[in-house]
Amino acid sequence: MGSNRTIVWFRRDLRIEDNPALAAAAKDGSIFPVYIWCPKEEGQFYPGRVSRWWLKQSLSQLRQSLKSLGAELVFIKTHSTLAALLECITAIKATKVVFNHLYDPVSLVRDHNIKEKLVELGFSVQSYNGDLLYEPWEIYDERGLAFTTFDAYWNKCLQMTMEPVSPLPPWRLVPAEGKVEKCSIEELGLEDESEKSSNALLGRAWSPGWSNAEQILTEFVERHLPQYSKKRQKLGENSTSLLSPYLHFGELSVRKVFQCVRMKQLLWAKEANIEGKDSVTFFLRAIGFREYSRYLCFNFPFTHERSLLSNLKYFPWHADLGNFKVWRQGRTGYPLVDAGMRELWATGWIHNRIRVIVSSFAVKFLLLPWRWGMKYFWDTLLDADLESDILGWQYISGSLPDGHELERMDSPEIQGSKFDPEGEYVRQWLPELARMPTEWIHHPWDAPLNVRKAAGVELGLNYPKPIIDVDLARERLTEAIFKMWEMEAAAGDANSNGKSEVVNDNSENIQTSAIPKVVLKESLTNSLNDQRVPSFQNGKNCPPSRKRSKYKESLSGSMILRTSTGNVKNKLTWNRGVQTKMVSNHRSYGILMLDSFIDSQNYEMSHRTF
Repeated sequence: MGSNRTIVWFRRDLRIEDNPALAAAAKDGSIFPVYIWCPKEEGQFYPGRVSRWWLKQSLSQLRQSLKSLGAELVFIKTHSTLAALLECITAIKATKVVFNHLYDPVSLVRDHNIKEKLVELGFSVQSYNGDLLYEPWEIYDERGLAFTTFDAYWNKCLQMTMEPVSPLPPWRLVPAEGKVEKCSIEELGLEDESEKSSNALLGRAWSPGWSNAEQILTEFVERHLPQYSKKRQKLGENSTSLLSPYLHFGELSVRKVFQCVRMKQLLWAKEANIEGKDSVTFFLRAIGFREYSRYLCFNFPFTHERSLLSNLKYFPWHADLGNFKVWRQGRTGYPLVDAGMRELWATGWIHNRIRVIVSSFAVKFLLLPWRWGMKYFWDTLLDADLESDILGWQYISGSLPDGHELERMDSPEIQGSKFDPEGEYVRQWLPELARMPTEWIHHPWDAPLNVRKAAGVELGLNYPKPIIDVDLARERLTEAIFKMWEMEAAAGDANSNGKSEVVNDNSENIQTSAIPKVVLKESLTNSLNDQRVPSFQNGKNCPPSRKRSKYKESLSGSMILRTSTGNVKNKLTWNRGVQTKMVSNHRSYGILMLDSFIDSQNYEMSHRTF
C-alpha cells in the first residue's frame, strides 16, 4: 500500500464494487471519501423531488458500507465544489484527488474547471471511467470523427475489447484523518418535511442502494431476461429490468450488467435458445443507447439546449404555456396520454413505451418545444438522466439524423389499442373512465351518448374533450414543417447575399437559468485513464446536416420540394395540409431512456428506462 492521502470525490458512482476511483485510492494509501452537495451549481438541472429521495437513500447505504470498511463518508453542503475540495485538501493534507467521470454538459464544464485549477495549484488529480463500457473519445469513424448515428456507433463498440469488471471490492479502507466543516445527511436538504409523506410511498415500490441493485440485477437476469424480447412492451407488469435508476446513480456498474448478460448470451447460444438470444440482443441494444447518450453529450455538448440538426432551429414551436400545463396535468382528452402523465406525477415512473407516446404527443400534436418536455421529465422522473433525456427528446422531435422523422405522427388511439388493448392501464390511472367499455376506452368521444352516460362519462365535465383533433394536429404539423423549410431557405438566401440573419427558437419565451457553455480549448495533457473535455480534437465534430427539402408553390396548388441546390426532389399534392406523399423516409427510431426504450428491431429510442 502506498503512502498517499487521497480524497475520493463521490458523485453518481454510489457503490463499493467495481468503482475504479475508490479501488485506485484504496491501493494507494489512506482515503477521505466525500460527497459534496452544491445546489447552486446544479442550476436549472437541480434534481426533482423523487430523484432527490433516491439520492438520499443511496447515500445513506453507501455511508454504512464505507463505515463497515473503516472509512466515514463525509457530507458537505456548499456554494462552491472547488472551495469544498480545497478545504478537504487542506484539512487532511491530501496529496491526491480522484473521481469517476460524468458526461452531462454541466458536469463536463465543472469537472474540467476544477481539475484545471487543482493541477495549477500543484495537486495530483486522477479521474476514471466508472460509468461506461467505452470512453467517448475511444470511439470514432475512419476519419477520426464522432459517429452521429446509433447503429454505426454501436457496431463499432461491439467490435472492441472491453475492460473487465474490477475484481473484489476493497475489504478494508484506511481513513485519512482531518477535520472539515461537514453536515449530516438530513442537513444536505435533499428532502424537506413537506415531501416526506409523499416520498414514503416510494419506499414501498423501490429499494435504492448499491447492495439492493445487485439483487435486482440477479433477479432480472435469472427470471425475466429470457422473456424480455416478448414482454418488454407490456404496460401492465414489470416487463423491463427496472435497472435505470440504479445505473443513473452509479449503484450498479454498467460493465457488470453487460458481462452478466453476455454470459447468458453465450449459454443460450450453445443451447440454441432463440428467444433468449433475441432477448439479450434487445437488452444489450438498450445498454448501447445509454452509452450513446453520453457519447453525444460529450462530442456535441450543446445538445441540451439546441438540436443536433441545425435546420430545426427554424421550426415554429408553439410556446403555449396553457397547452403545456394541460399536458403536464394529464388533461389532454386522449386517455393513454393522460394516464401516462398522471402516473408520472404520482409515482415518478412510466414505462418507456408511454414515455414515447406522451413525448410524441407534446412535440407532434401540441408543437411544444422539446426542451420543455425534457426539463419536465428531468423534474419528475425517478430515473431522470440528463444525457438519456437529451437523446430521447431529440430523437422524438426529429432532431437527430437517425431519429423519428419530424413528420411522423402516431395516433394515441391506435397506440392505446396496440399496447393497452384491454384498457387496464387507462382504467388504473383514469378512474373517471373505469366503467367505459373496452371498445371505446381509448376514444371515448366516439362512444354513443347512452354508452357514455352508462359509464358516467361526461366529456368536458368529468373528463376533458380532446385538446386537438388528430387531423387538425397533422395539418398544423405539416404547415409548421413547410414553414421551417421556408425560413431555412430564406436564411440560406440571406447568407449567400452576405446578410447575417439571427433566428431564435421561440421556446426561449420561458425563462430558465443560464446553462454553462462548454469552452473549446486545449489545456492539460490527458492520460488514457483521465477524462478529456471538449477540445479542438472533438471540436471538429461538426453537427450533421440532414438536408431537408425546400418547397416552391406553383399556381396549380401543388408543392415542388427542392433541395438546397434548387433541384426538384419530391412533389406533394397540397390539400389543406394533407400530404399524399411524404418526404423520403429512412429508418426511424423514437425517444430514449434505457430499458423501456426498446421497441422492435427498428427500435424506437425514447427515454431509456431499461
